[in-house]
Order: sequence, then C-alpha cells, then structure tokens
Amino acid sequence: MLGVWPPPLWWRDHSPRATAMMRAQPDWATGGRPVGGSESARPAVRPTRLENISPVLQRMVIIGEDSRFRTHHGIDPSEIADALGADRGGGRGFPRVLVAAWRQRDKVRGASTITQQLAKNLYLSSSRNPLRKVKEAVTALRLELALSKDRILELYLNLAEWGPGIWGVDAASRAYFGVPASRLTDEQSAELAATLPHPRTSNPTFRPERTLERRNLILARYHGVEVYIPPEEEDTALVVPPVILPPIDSVIVPPPAIIDTVRDTTRSQTDSL
Repeated sequence: MLGVWPPPLWWRDHSPRATAMMRAQPDWATGGRPVGGSESARPAVRPTRLENISPVLQRMVIIGEDSRFRTHHGIDPSEIADALGADRGGGRGFPRVLVAAWRQRDKVRGASTITQQLAKNLYLSSSRNPLRKVKEAVTALRLELALSKDRILELYLNLAEWGPGIWGVDAASRAYFGVPASRLTDEQSAELAATLPHPRTSNPTFRPERTLERRNLILARYHGVEVYIPPEEEDTALVVPPVILPPIDSVIVPPPAIIDTVRDTTRSQTDSL
C-alpha cells in the first residue's frame, strides 16, 4: 500500500516525462485545449539543472516553502506543530504533535515540506484523504534516504506547477518574465516563489496583488527581516484563465553567464534563519 513505482532511487539519474499531479490536471489531458485537442499540444517538460537555476530563486523558494529544508529529513515536526498551534516543549512534545496532526489533519496541508510536495507531485494526488497524507510522509522519508538535498530541490523546481499548464521553473520564468531561470532578478525570483502555494488561483498574471503581498514577505525574510510567512492553501473554487506559453524558440535571450553553484551558500544561509 505504501510502495511507489519507480522507486525513489530511480530519480538520482532520471527525470520523469510527466508526474501523477500533471496527469491529474484537466488541461494536461487535453494539452491546454478543449477535449479532443492534440496530445502534441501538451506543454513540454524540460528539466533544468540546478546550476542553471538562479541561486536567488532557490533561496527564495526555500524561504517561502520550507525554511528548514536543509536540516530536516523529509518531515518537519516543528512546522507541523506551528501549523497546529501545538506545544513542542517537554519530552512528550513530538508524540503530542503526532496526535494533534491526526485530529486536525486538514490544517497540516500547509505544513508540507519541499520533499513532501515532491512526493505528492511524483506519485500521488491532491486528495485530502488521510491515508494519502500518510503515504506522502513515508515517500518523503524514502526520497530523503535515496537522494541528495540538491537533487530533491532540482526535481521539485522542475516538476512543480507554477500556473495553469505551466510546469517547471524554466517554463514559468519564460512565461511570466521572458527570461530563462538563470536570469531572474531578486524581485522576479520572490514573485515566482510566492506563486507556488496557489499557482492556479494567484500568480503574476492572475490576482497578482495576492502574489505580490507574499512576494514582499519573502523578500523581507531574504534581507534579514523577521517576518512570518503563512503556509497558504490553494483556493480551488476560482476559475483561472490559462497562461499562454510562448514557443521556447521565440524567446531570444543571450547565453547566461557562468555562475558558481551556491549549494554551500544556500546551506549556510538557511542555518542562519
């Protein structure tokens, strides 16, 4: 019941053409067109290596989605306790968190780590079934055992949905700002990170004021200001018009400059939070 295929170890050297979450979306089944549209019209998923993704964007995503990403092991009990308002003090703090998490499981949706979100994207669905949440947690632990933190982050950025029909950070960067993921500014990076909790109901082209409010919180935290960034939940009641992706060859961008990988920098900055 808790097994997944392919096993997490497979993703060390492979990237999926599509994920369970992608296939579950109506516009994925029709390529963004009405039912009967050509399958070839489906948006292409183009993996981008972590070193070709703006280091600032990587940092902004960690700030906005999972500030303890570099230190936890797939599940963040502290974040769950914060979401539930549970008392983490004392030797029995963690068992109490588990009991509270089960009793108030709907509130735990906003406390998912990046690894848990990747597990859901790869293998599961957005169902609120409690058993699905258990499977997500178990799969997240298996991903952490099989993959490095950098590989988990790379897969997450490439497989996350950033808007209706927009899958992967490079597609989002080009769709919203007309530049590859390596050329994003601080403000653009924070705005993309702010899109992740609710990509279909709030993004840079739909209800941008909501996205900008969260962007400003992420930017403030990035610059050292102690602010609380709430784990927002997606409002699925809204109907969002699709974002039209420009053809990949139509965006003329000069070759990105060679940049250093910021793996150690990211880790040290996270530890300082």
